[in-house]
Amino acid sequence: MSMILSASVVRVRDGLPLSASTDYDQSSGMQECRKYFKMLSKKLSQLPDRCTLKTGQYNINFISSLGVSYMMLCTENYPSVLAFCFLDELQKEFITTYNMMKTNTAVRPYCFIEFDNFIQRTKQRYNNTRSLSTKMNLADMQTEIKLRPPYQVSVSELGSANGFTGLPVPEYKGTGKISAAPHQRLEPVTLTGIVSFVLSLLCGALNLIRGFHAIESLLQSEGEDFSYVIAFFLGTAACLYQCYLFVYYTGWRNAKSFLTFGLICLCNMYLYELRNLWQLFFHVTVGAFSTLQIRLRQPQGKSPDYNV
Repeated sequence: MSMILSASVVRVRDGLPLSASTDYDQSSGMQECRKYFKMLSKKLSQLPDRCTLKTGQYNINFISSLGVSYMMLCTENYPSVLAFCFLDELQKEFITTYNMMKTNTAVRPYCFIEFDNFIQRTKQRYNNTRSLSTKMNLADMQTEIKLRPPYQVSVSELGSANGFTGLPVPEYKGTGKISAAPHQRLEPVTLTGIVSFVLSLLCGALNLIRGFHAIESLLQSEGEDFSYVIAFFLGTAACLYQCYLFVYYTGWRNAKSFLTFGLICLCNMYLYELRNLWQLFFHVTVGAFSTLQIRLRQPQGKSPDYNV
């Protein structure tokens, strides 16, 4: 008999279980699948947003969105389109019920366990396909799965139950190769981080405008110094690179941020005659503030070993 057996909601960045259905089946097959759930939860940040893991007579399907993953276990003959429609319903209800602030700041496992009530009701509906009244959604999902089929996760990619073997995650269509270092996720953005990002963009824009004005002055008067133009454009590049370092993880990220801040200071020192003290103070302060935010927004550490 094809049916959904269990489901859970997990935070992507660290594998923290937020909610799960109450399972009563204690068979050896189910116990093995729970181990796969636990192993998958540690790999979510390195996997595509729609995946399937086939484990013999069971399948594990999951989707991820807005930092939360929705996972379900079903029998191997359960229709894939129904499985992902089920996950889509869980996702919509969870996003409607809980805001991102709550999910990002949650510290206790299963702190949204009351969501189990909705999981159970939805699971019962999808286990009785005659009662389903979502034909349009099923048709849309069928088309979406054909256009972008779920990535097939192999058991070998997950490593062993007692620890990961370090096997590389292979390439999957449309996204290229996944590797831990260049694509490592950073911690969630804070309000001060957003402010520093916007201010860096503003400083870059101001430098760019002044650079074009310096070019106009250079064309109108041969006595102008072309090095001022270079200083303005270098300042623009430094500000934009600070924005890049804040958003993306790269090797030697902290060292690059300090070097970029040094370049901002040098450019403003050279432009001392063209700017007043308040302008210089503003540009250097924003550069220092952005460097601090880059330093504070570190890569996410290893996922805790939650008992999922």
